[in-house]
Amino acid sequence: MKIAPIIRALEARKSCGGPLVYRLVHTGQHYDARMSGDFFTQLGIPAPDVNLEVGSGTQAEQTAAIMVRYEKLLLEQRSLLCLVVGDVTSTMACSIAAQKLCVPVAHVEGGIRSGDWAMPEEINRMVTDAITNWFFTTSSVANDNLRRAGVSDDRIYFVGNTMIDTLLVNLDRLRPPAFWSELALERGGYFVVTLHRPANVDGLAGFARLLAAVAEATRGLPVIFPVHPRTAKTLGEVADVPSNILLVEPQPYLEFNYLVRNAKAVITDSGGITEETTVLGVPCITLRDSTERPETVTIGTNELLGTDPAKLKPALDRLFACKWKKGGIPELWDGKTGERIVAILERIL
Repeated sequence: MKIAPIIRALEARKSCGGPLVYRLVHTGQHYDARMSGDFFTQLGIPAPDVNLEVGSGTQAEQTAAIMVRYEKLLLEQRSLLCLVVGDVTSTMACSIAAQKLCVPVAHVEGGIRSGDWAMPEEINRMVTDAITNWFFTTSSVANDNLRRAGVSDDRIYFVGNTMIDTLLVNLDRLRPPAFWSELALERGGYFVVTLHRPANVDGLAGFARLLAAVAEATRGLPVIFPVHPRTAKTLGEVADVPSNILLVEPQPYLEFNYLVRNAKAVITDSGGITEETTVLGVPCITLRDSTERPETVTIGTNELLGTDPAKLKPALDRLFACKWKKGGIPELWDGKTGERIVAILERIL
């Protein structure tokens, strides 16, 4: 989702005689066909030039495997630049391997911070940004975070959000999932839930309480819950999943965002989804104590609720009373971020 607009912009410039060529490297960290392969197909991303095929493992195992295999690739065919996106293990591992071979790094979505060191993504962000040469940022908050860390303005490029590029270019292609008619879903008549953070799903008793709170607060309306693989294990041990919580497989991009766009609200512990709900104008509740995307709260439709299930009902009571904030769209979330990134890369390189 984050790389597709950059690929599209690179290809558009190449067709007009642009100077840059690229190699698309898939580390294999996200190896599930539903969670990776479908996205490549739906978003029109070309097949990777290289797949490192690291597969599953612990944080350390994945980091080590990515570094070893990406280093070997760079030794065989060196790049002028390593461009990484987001905050996953691959982002950090490829940045480290590149810098150790004196290949400069550019980080798309640099500078975002949650302040929560218990999140693996936060460690990935901090390590990556500590060794990044050029930063492509999504918000003024991210810019300020980098300046406080000592990064000079000439290395920071405020370009916007590639996730929103992908969303806007695909709005007319969004389509209902196969179960839409079967479940008799109607626009504004259901909720979407996504949960995968350890604080919410790893403890059986706490997870069961959270599901019960969701069921009560949503007043019997259908709750569509695409189950993340790491959530499935605990969910299988829950003795009694409330009847209005409808468990479905992880959804491809076009189907998932169709669900989000037409939902009454979204309840999530993800970060990226809060960006999409902000642009779509869909109310969003984040079940976390901190967020690396504060602009979705201060400007957008998102509310940071924390992890206490008791807070859900009062929040949704406000939603049912039509008292939710309207929200706005952050600066430069306009669908042109990929083009701005490629234009800057041409100047840098």
